[in-house]
Amino acid sequence: MSETVVRKKRSKEPVLRGVPAVTRAVTILKYLARVDAPIGVVQLANALKIIPSTCLHILRVLNNDGLVSFQPATKKYQLGAGILALAKAFESKDALVQAVRPHLESISERHHCTAVAVEPSGDDHFIVISTASVNVGMSVTVTVGTRVPAMISATGRCFAAFGNFSPADLKAKFSKLRWQNPPKFDTWYKEVEETRRLGYAKDIGNYIRGITVIAAPIFDNENTVIGGLVTVQLSDQMTGSTIKLRAGDLQRAAAKVGMELGYRREKER
Repeated sequence: MSETVVRKKRSKEPVLRGVPAVTRAVTILKYLARVDAPIGVVQLANALKIIPSTCLHILRVLNNDGLVSFQPATKKYQLGAGILALAKAFESKDALVQAVRPHLESISERHHCTAVAVEPSGDDHFIVISTASVNVGMSVTVTVGTRVPAMISATGRCFAAFGNFSPADLKAKFSKLRWQNPPKFDTWYKEVEETRRLGYAKDIGNYIRGITVIAAPIFDNENTVIGGLVTVQLSDQMTGSTIKLRAGDLQRAAAKVGMELGYRREKER
């Protein structure tokens, strides 16, 4: 196994100091987003290991702001409609969302596939921020807001290839991934190196059986991956030449998005 290329270190990261109330509020919202039904205070507090009285106080504040809603009949909580207002505001104002939309529509229409844009969500996930399915017929549906582990599928290979990770780091992160058709680490690592060389990644039926995912990263001026353009399609509809053609279009579109956001990526990494 070859050594990972050493890259320029990022500027010093800001020191994050914990704010317990904020951390707990965010944890509660994320948990409510994951569960399938409304939940009571005690059950929620136990699941998150929060003192019930503290959990109730936070829920009441979130309810007052519309971010959660309370059902008096069952005395249970769920996400509130206020979340939609925040999501709508993000969708209409986020620079990356605005920049990727026309490119997604163009790629979807040209290649008859579902086109998706993602951006990092925390340190360990990507989140779908925009999609396009323009007259594609039979297609794979991807929903805005979907979160996926940062290292998985084609986007994960991009993140692994262009991040500052040692082979040991990658192996540790890889061991936690869950695939429908998992590749061996050595195979995946070689594909990460290929991604670094080619500038795009492909996942043929590993993440989801029968689905081919192709991704090209979007970079900032420090060569940090700030997002990606992705296509998702049934593998039966793909060929080797199709993959290369689409990957080229994704790379060109990703470069244009970076420029539209004001970035000028260095030629050498």
